[in-house]
Amino acid sequence: MPQDAVGRARTLKEYESVTVPHSRLSRDDVERLRTLKVVHIAEGRNGYALKARTTTGVLQLSQIRLILQPKFPIAGTRLIDWLCYANEQGTPDEALRNWPLGKDGYAGLVPAALLHECRLLLRRGLRRDYVRRQRVDTSLRGRLDVEAQATRCYGAVDRLHVRTFEYEDGGWENLVCGAALTTAAERSLDPHLGRALAAAARDFPSPARPQDALDLLSRGRYTRLNSHYRAAHAWARMLLGGGGVTDLLDPYGFGAQGLLLKLDGLWESVVLRMAVEAAIGAGGRRAQAAGDYIRTSGRLGGRDSRFLPDVLLAFDPPAGKAGATRFLAVDAKYKDYAKKNVSREDRHQLLTYIAGYTGREQPLALVVHPAPKGPTEHLLEFNGPRGLLGRIRVLGLDTHADPRSAAEPLRRAIAGFAAQP
Repeated sequence: MPQDAVGRARTLKEYESVTVPHSRLSRDDVERLRTLKVVHIAEGRNGYALKARTTTGVLQLSQIRLILQPKFPIAGTRLIDWLCYANEQGTPDEALRNWPLGKDGYAGLVPAALLHECRLLLRRGLRRDYVRRQRVDTSLRGRLDVEAQATRCYGAVDRLHVRTFEYEDGGWENLVCGAALTTAAERSLDPHLGRALAAAARDFPSPARPQDALDLLSRGRYTRLNSHYRAAHAWARMLLGGGGVTDLLDPYGFGAQGLLLKLDGLWESVVLRMAVEAAIGAGGRRAQAAGDYIRTSGRLGGRDSRFLPDVLLAFDPPAGKAGATRFLAVDAKYKDYAKKNVSREDRHQLLTYIAGYTGREQPLALVVHPAPKGPTEHLLEFNGPRGLLGRIRVLGLDTHADPRSAAEPLRRAIAGFAAQP
């Protein structure tokens, strides 16, 4: 990174603070930070105090580049695995594990992922379809555009305005990829990656305005003929939206000029998929019916609400056998519970889940947290005057492993719960 860029950068880790002079943040910058809520901002005598939250990535402001580093670092060689797993985009190619983070930070992985997926599409051959075209020709091919002929040609017969359908690669699927590649090439800080993106963009059709591709994405539908475009479109949506707090997990709601990642949201998405897959493998399912959740009534204003864990699993009795459905609450905590005890608030929360969802024969709930130094596991047991209140199994998943391997402790815990009578 150039020396002047280094001087303009401010680096923060999650929950750390830094003071930025008033002169370095414009009024628009302050308003933007407060709107996006990527950091907590407070004005003081010596400047603005910025305190990081759980959002990481890079955000370009008018005079400074804000670099937000994660508390639990997922190695760059593994981050793409976790992102693909959370977004259900399949397993990335082995070559992607060598992507450098570079000066773009985690955001640099997104255009690289887009490039990889678009190259796979080119290798397979772009999808062709009948595309509506309007053209001026000397012969009638297609349908005459009567309105254009009457208002633009004034009776000329050697210039015909026609509407035709041409069999070509200008469908919405390819237009989205072309727009995203063009946008990524213009924004890239890596010259080598920028040239590769620009070269790939020349092989795709592109709309006149790249932002039109977002409308195509919102209206487009997938079938068995174009489902192989899903992965490329997922990365394209992140780039075309221009960044934002939840971009890497939510296809809508863009707001920033940079790519940011909310790691606690990523963790919740990963744990959700891990738990549901483990439950299905053990004969269970995800509980989603309205009657499955704890409901709160009597609140001021008359509004009822549900008390929801991150994941609620259900295990029905075997076919032909009597019995009630058993539930297991799984809560994803983006906290350092490998070194610290589970907080009082989280213990109370999990005990409520146990009281509301489980029976006296299996009063269990699971807490799943990241463990950068390898998998961890321990059991909390709560007893009172009337005996056992519940057990909380605290599972740390290895963030340096690929998601399917890291999920093994969670799979064992869920399978053990399901196997008990």
